[in-house]
Amino acid sequence: MRGIEHRGIVHAEGPILVAECTERAGFGELVAVYGRDGARRVGRVLDSSDRSVAIQLFSSNAGLSLEETRVEYLARSLELRVGPDLLGRIFDGLGRPADDYPEILSSEFRDVNGSPINPAARVYPRDFIQTGISAIDGMNTLIRGQKLPLFSGNGLPHNRIAAQITRQARILSADEPFAVVFAAMGIKYDVARFFVESFERSGVLARVVMFFSLADSPSIERLVTPRSALTAAEYLAYERGMHVLVILTDMTNYCEALREVSASRGEVPSRKGYPGYLYSDLASLYERAGRIESSSGSITQIPILSMPNDDITNPIPDLTGYITEGQIVVDRELSQKGVYPPIAVMPSLSRLMKDGIGEGMTREDHKDLSTQLFASYARVRNVRNLSAIIGEEELSVLDKTYLRFGERFETEFLAQGEDEDRSIGETLDIGWRLLGALPREELLRLSLSLIERHLPGADGRTGGAGVSDGAGAAGGATASGGATASGGATAAGAATASGGAMAAGGRGADAKGGA
Repeated sequence: MRGIEHRGIVHAEGPILVAECTERAGFGELVAVYGRDGARRVGRVLDSSDRSVAIQLFSSNAGLSLEETRVEYLARSLELRVGPDLLGRIFDGLGRPADDYPEILSSEFRDVNGSPINPAARVYPRDFIQTGISAIDGMNTLIRGQKLPLFSGNGLPHNRIAAQITRQARILSADEPFAVVFAAMGIKYDVARFFVESFERSGVLARVVMFFSLADSPSIERLVTPRSALTAAEYLAYERGMHVLVILTDMTNYCEALREVSASRGEVPSRKGYPGYLYSDLASLYERAGRIESSSGSITQIPILSMPNDDITNPIPDLTGYITEGQIVVDRELSQKGVYPPIAVMPSLSRLMKDGIGEGMTREDHKDLSTQLFASYARVRNVRNLSAIIGEEELSVLDKTYLRFGERFETEFLAQGEDEDRSIGETLDIGWRLLGALPREELLRLSLSLIERHLPGADGRTGGAGVSDGAGAAGGATASGGATASGGATAAGAATASGGAMAAGGRGADAKGGA
């Protein structure tokens, strides 16, 4: 059908055109539309019947008339030009250069709809991707080949988190090529400039491919943007052997565009007005991530979506959670406390974390340490609820210790600078330092060997907690949670030996000379 052209259209409503066509046009087929001014507009076939075709334009229909409009059917779907020069470039949602540079020098094109991956050819995701953010690396680790969405809300700093991950993300094997494909849908111009300037300033733009669909772009372009980005990622990963991290923001804008297009086609709506095929449409994007046997590269996805009214049961996060392997939740309460990044570790989850951490990948203590931090912070949540009922002054000494641990966990472990890039070793060391403020008998998820090897002062060399119960030697003062003999003064969380007097957050009265 290449070159077949029909003159005149039957109906036009917004970007939707209805044209007569005696030949059957394929669903998703690319068309070129020409008005009386001769300008070429591109669209694609939304639906077709025996004698008519519904076409959605990628641009405005201004200047088109019913009688003089010409429609050419191109007999191909939308394609993206690919090549090694993709890195460092900025494109619009359709894959056209948006950085004032010409098209990349390549004659290779790929269908933006991608090719289905044989499930039998998939390799189970393993290995660790370091984002430099402790709340992710330490507690909800990102694994190479994983789909790990970030659930946020309106007004929360998910754009800043996305930019920070793009700047800092890396794999620990220095000899393996790594790239980031960044796609933004429905964003304002100032947000787009923030991303570009952030990547330019940090010097990472050379390994980033960017696709922008701005807020004033047609809705149909938002539907193509993530497909263009994933097509570029598939080329870099499966043909160039690179490990690619794909960040898609904001998937809520994508789903809103899908709802708009569905309504314009007169489809029967489902939950919240979204089309009934929302699940399969999202799956067609998310399932393009992973590793395959025939390539050394991989695609890892972080889709970012803002939950309407912070409702995690909304169809968008609800269906996303079914398809992906966990979620990272951005919390409004933490954000109001001034914690950045405000990632709530309790509702967050990385289902593949256990397969990408440990000796040889991160550190041998990673799994047990994260489990203990989860357990201790969960106790903090319970104590805070109790404190709201009976008042903090009525809490036990141990409960007050947990309250102080929770405050330090949020301000020292979760909170970090926007340009602070923590290694996994630094993240784990912070976790051990915080656990040092808790009584030894509360560390039930840590083995004695790990405690002696990693807990500050556990080996007795720093005057900290002893092997049995955290008591120090005569006159020794601990830096975090230790106890002194003969009435020695302790730092926060310590207990005195003589008389059982407690310092701030102490964990119980001691007998003479003992903790």
